[in-house]
Amino acid sequence: MNSVSGVSRLVMNLLRALVVLLLAVVEVRAGGFDVLVYGATPAGIAAALAAGRSGERVLLVDPADHLGGMITNGLSHADFRTFESLSGLYLEFTRRVAAAYTKKYGEGSLQERQSLSGTNAEPSVNLVVFGEMLAEVQAIQVKQNWVLEGIRCSYAGAGLSEASTMRSVEAALFCDAKGERHPVAAHYFIDASYEGDLMFAADVSYKLGREGRDETGEPLAPLKGDDELQGYNYRLIMTQVETNRVLMRRPEGYQREDYVGVLELLNNGKIPRIFGATSPAIFKAQIPSLPNGKFDINDVSRAPVRLSLPGENLAWPDGDAGVAIRSGPERESLRPPFTRLGFALARERIAGTHKRWVVGLLYFLQNDDAVPAEFRTEARSWGFARDEFRDNHYFPEQLYIREARRMQGQYVFSQRDMQQAQGDARSVLQADAIAIGDYGPNCLGTAHHGSRFEGNHTGEFYQPAPPYQIPYGVILSRTVDNLLVPGALSATHVGFCGLRFEPIWMSLGEAAGHAASLAHRAHSTVQKVNAGALQRRLVSGSSAIIYVSDVPPEHPDFAPVQWWGGLGGLHGLATAPESPLGKNRSGQYYEAFPQHQADLSLALDEKQRERWQAILSNHYGTHGERLKSDKDLTRGEWIRRAWVEFGNL
Repeated sequence: MNSVSGVSRLVMNLLRALVVLLLAVVEVRAGGFDVLVYGATPAGIAAALAAGRSGERVLLVDPADHLGGMITNGLSHADFRTFESLSGLYLEFTRRVAAAYTKKYGEGSLQERQSLSGTNAEPSVNLVVFGEMLAEVQAIQVKQNWVLEGIRCSYAGAGLSEASTMRSVEAALFCDAKGERHPVAAHYFIDASYEGDLMFAADVSYKLGREGRDETGEPLAPLKGDDELQGYNYRLIMTQVETNRVLMRRPEGYQREDYVGVLELLNNGKIPRIFGATSPAIFKAQIPSLPNGKFDINDVSRAPVRLSLPGENLAWPDGDAGVAIRSGPERESLRPPFTRLGFALARERIAGTHKRWVVGLLYFLQNDDAVPAEFRTEARSWGFARDEFRDNHYFPEQLYIREARRMQGQYVFSQRDMQQAQGDARSVLQADAIAIGDYGPNCLGTAHHGSRFEGNHTGEFYQPAPPYQIPYGVILSRTVDNLLVPGALSATHVGFCGLRFEPIWMSLGEAAGHAASLAHRAHSTVQKVNAGALQRRLVSGSSAIIYVSDVPPEHPDFAPVQWWGGLGGLHGLATAPESPLGKNRSGQYYEAFPQHQADLSLALDEKQRERWQAILSNHYGTHGERLKSDKDLTRGEWIRRAWVEFGNL
């Protein structure tokens, strides 16, 4: 842990005192909002929509001026394996995107088809759809360019240390683009930022870096823990359509010598092309392409030259004086003060480093006479899309923050939660599941050894997994009773690498919004929200808590099947297949995971009926005996009867 001088500690305490004073003396609208959401990421937008549609007064605050997080900032190629995993607000969002393409270009148009049912869309289209969804809910107010400056907490136990007592967030202080401060009170707070800045300000326990295998027992974990973070990079939107193409401008701070190392790789054939879908290209043009001749440009895994710069991002979460691993909420711990300026300086420097690297590399490849002509010609055939990010010189506003802080919450999600249950096609059962994922843990590297040319990333892994459930505890703090954290959620490094995908984040944000609403209605804490009630609200709103390949959200039996699967009724129906993935459909997208169907039309055999009856009895005691005499039913008929009888208990 880094040490801080006495002067620094004095400054830290003065800054904290200033924030507390501002929150205390400036009139705060007590109870002005039911729910305050920080971060208009997909998770934050989903949280605001779920709470707002439930009748809560919501303030959605974002430090940037571009709603939508990475989905509107270049990450247009969403990470999921099968379309059968999509549900809830993310599915609604993608269907609205597809409808927008249909309205503009016609049903069956090339643009509509290339959008892959709205999951593979241009950032500008995603931005419009997100804006429309928020505008439809009058209970939601949106404030952009408001940066968090501090929070005020109340403490339940008089005379107890602040580190040991359950507390509530009372108010947050924001600073707008003009430097004006805005104190805001709310009953419940949701931190949907990628970094977990509100969580940090509330002194919630969190971790940075990787746990060791000896600590977690995860096969994908390193032998020993360290302070490494998964690398960041920009997700560019580029095109070869000449009328919409903008070539690179010489970036500020460009130094030619930073890029000459690539020449040897071009001349010796180790890099045969500049753009491509797989290694050894430099720029990954994701397939399938986006509509209107655009491509989502990403880092190429295991390539000789990488766009991501692991190691250059370690100061992003906590600033330049940040600590590597924090184990608890210690107000007097030697850590940097929460300051808007401190974070901004470190993050601007890191973002600038990443931007100079990628833009400078493109500029060099397009313009330097030492680059072989065929490569220079290829590079010059690509450029930024002129109709994307117009207010930022065609460059995305946000760096892709794949991993920053990770809350140490009520449940720490790990690799074991993505593994198959013994002898089962399904992953381990999570009784309080609030969302699902199906992509599997994925890490693009946490460190780099050697030069940026022919060096190599370490800490990289990609592992398929059966669809997995995500428990409520991953968004719950252990010490703050009115805070939910769907962004910087509670997980090990390996576990986080299975949850850090926008469709999952959006599902967790949706669950957080509903949880805040349920807690408010009950005048209770978020920790005391009944998991069953939360699950029923989610599945009734077409959000999945378990993967079922043949009962989609629009199916009339979706809610009963999800409820029954959440109780464990769908486990044990099939053994593990030889391969966890089905047939490849298109790029990273696959057909439905095998042996994950409910088969509602099948007759319920005696052995299965007895097992299902035991599940009912286990959950509902003697009340569960009511269906015991029913025989000669299909699976679907039995589940429907059970749902009518017990679904609201």
